[in-house]
Amino acid sequence: MNRKLVNTIIKAVLSVILVGLVTASVVMVASGRALDGTFFALVPPIVAIALALLTKEAYSSLFIGVILAGLFANAYNPVGSLDTVINDGLISAVSDSAGIFIFLVILGIFVALVNASGSSRAFGQWAKKHIHTKVGALLATFVLGVLIFIDDYFNCLTVGSVMRPVTDRHNISRPKLAYIIDATAAPICMIAPVSSWAAAVSSYASGTEMSGIGLFVKAIPYNFYSLLTIIFVIALSVMNFDYGPMKRFEKKAQDGDLSILDGAISDEESSRKTTGRVFDLILPILVLIVFCVVGLIYVGGFFGGASFIDAFGDTDAYVGLPWGALLALIFTIIYMIARRVLTFENAMKCIPKGFNAMVPAILILTLATSLKNITNILGGAAYVAALTESAAGFLMSMLPAIIFLIACGLAFATGTSWGTFGILIPIVIAVFPASSPLFIIGISACLAGAVCGDHCSPISDTTIMSSAGAQCNHIEHVTTQIPYALTVAVISFVTYVIAGLIQNLWSLVIGILLTVGTLFIMKLRSDKKYAK
Repeated sequence: MNRKLVNTIIKAVLSVILVGLVTASVVMVASGRALDGTFFALVPPIVAIALALLTKEAYSSLFIGVILAGLFANAYNPVGSLDTVINDGLISAVSDSAGIFIFLVILGIFVALVNASGSSRAFGQWAKKHIHTKVGALLATFVLGVLIFIDDYFNCLTVGSVMRPVTDRHNISRPKLAYIIDATAAPICMIAPVSSWAAAVSSYASGTEMSGIGLFVKAIPYNFYSLLTIIFVIALSVMNFDYGPMKRFEKKAQDGDLSILDGAISDEESSRKTTGRVFDLILPILVLIVFCVVGLIYVGGFFGGASFIDAFGDTDAYVGLPWGALLALIFTIIYMIARRVLTFENAMKCIPKGFNAMVPAILILTLATSLKNITNILGGAAYVAALTESAAGFLMSMLPAIIFLIACGLAFATGTSWGTFGILIPIVIAVFPASSPLFIIGISACLAGAVCGDHCSPISDTTIMSSAGAQCNHIEHVTTQIPYALTVAVISFVTYVIAGLIQNLWSLVIGILLTVGTLFIMKLRSDKKYAK
């Protein structure tokens, strides 16, 4: 069947389903039944995601989702709905995310500075001498993503700004760069004991008779989605293989079309007639890393007597990251002016340029956060939590796999992994006794599912910032990434079924073999197809 016809049929079916869901909600309200705490609490984010995938346009899709959520929350009362959208949605989203907005803007300015200084071009020239292949560029991007494990937001933007010149030189498309960034952001942070994610998980460990960080570390070997994503990225890079929509973008990249976002900061144009060196890139980034870590532990109370681990457990990334980034920005401006790679006037011109580059990410993040806020008012999280608890009565050995699926669905629909494991971890603790081997596997399944759903979701802040870091179209990043993420998700689900039955780490070995074997078979089939 013609691919265009298949796409048309899929769009028509989805459109009918969406219209049917909205119509059903109107009927329920007309009959006097409430929508909150039911499946309809998840309909607005589902509609927003479906529209984004159908139309390839994020802003209007998210806005429609926000409006629909406001209407659901107020039984289609127009005045009350508008009040909810503005106050509980947009204004609350801006105020709650102000710290991350500041961090985004500062990093945008930071990227503009290093580009204008010529240090990005110098790094590109250095990489040309030392990184000779496309595989090498992909693996270098992956390694840098692994090394920056402190926080996923910081990871997304830093890896993107450093590696864009390198991947561009080797004709790697921006959607492929965005996938590598996204795959080494949340999945890496979720298996790094010293990270903001470890701190968040640790805060939910009460009642487990073990420390929060101890619970997190024990869960790492069973966090199949995160671990298998790492294996998947390495195998995909080494095999130099792509499939799905990504294959089309990579083919275009070989012809010179890298699918760069319109209005993105040009690394080459910003670097002409400058004397920047590689060191002028490395030093500011090292300072940025150090100051961000210091900012995180400072906010967590490290300098007030708390231990390093406790400081990470009590920190607030929305405050600590802007704290560190601002100091690093001031240092970078002074350093580059002192080095005479930039004049004061040119440094100040980078401020609006960096801000403008981050406007798309800020706008999408505002709308996505608004949608999350109103979905919470509708009780979507409570509805999913009730479903999870009702599943606990049958097939205990299958529960890790079921928990993984539920966490995937909740994180995908709400765009938040932290909120997902915040809801589900207490349920897992209540279902499994701490002495049971399934306890750790269940906790891991919850964390892995949260990362997986977050990784796939168009309204996830990490997905949004991966697009911003790679400076590519957000929907193009989502549509090219989903087939890869779903491949690992299916393998992870099978591995959790096996883990529930055998309850030991041989399940991880089986998962790794399944991942590599799946890619190997897919590549063989692809090679045979194109050989004909």
